[in-house]
Amino acid sequence: MSVFQDKLPHYPWMEPSLARLPGVQPLTAGDFLRRDEAYAGQMALRDGLIADKRGAVHGLLPQAQAAAEELYHLVLDKISHDAGYRLGAQTVLRPDGVEVDLDRSNPLVTLGRLVQEDLCILQTEGDEHHLTGAILCFPASWTLVQKLGRAMTSIHSPVDSYTPDMAARVQRMFDAIRVEQGLWRMNFLTYATDALHHPRPEEDPRDRSKTIEKPFVRCERQCLIRLPISRAVVFTIHTYLMPMSALPPDARESLEKISH
Repeated sequence: MSVFQDKLPHYPWMEPSLARLPGVQPLTAGDFLRRDEAYAGQMALRDGLIADKRGAVHGLLPQAQAAAEELYHLVLDKISHDAGYRLGAQTVLRPDGVEVDLDRSNPLVTLGRLVQEDLCILQTEGDEHHLTGAILCFPASWTLVQKLGRAMTSIHSPVDSYTPDMAARVQRMFDAIRVEQGLWRMNFLTYATDALHHPRPEEDPRDRSKTIEKPFVRCERQCLIRLPISRAVVFTIHTYLMPMSALPPDARESLEKISH
């Protein structure tokens, strides 16, 4: 089963509205979860990571428990309208035929075995949002253990483009998110490896150059929604992975031009 998608919903390096930081767009209501042709392969990988590396891919601080349970019910309601799922009282039959036990006491772990998205919970503490919970199976060169509990500015400290001005803009954006109007963006990175689970500690930063010599392109469709009861912000990450050689010719040519 392949973890690669056949195509990207957007080619962000070709779309100025996405390429310009922070590149956020209004989210169509309810469009924070997607299921695509890589579902079976990516979910098999997620199952293995949750079983074998749960401490690395899951974290939930006590103050985020209520928000995680709220998200659990929101996602279950969302997938109940997807004909590929079969929801029962105690289990869910996934579109790939795998049955998952429903465990409300471990809401993020359960959701991590149901949807392709990684799910992060951010809550206001003081003047900033802090990462208070996550199921993060496919980190793109960061580690949940290092980031859990930290503020957005601290989380992004290794990122040169996350300047104080950018941090202030992002915080204003988070504060303005409404329940009825979420946001989305899509980034892109080039990688030398096709590993979706790609953790990296802060003290060992990755080469962030977007070079055509790296044979894989990895994109994240990131959504921000606000939960109506807890008021927490949920950051969802749907990861797309393609070999450079599989890109449409115009997309590859465009990437080549900005990668040299």
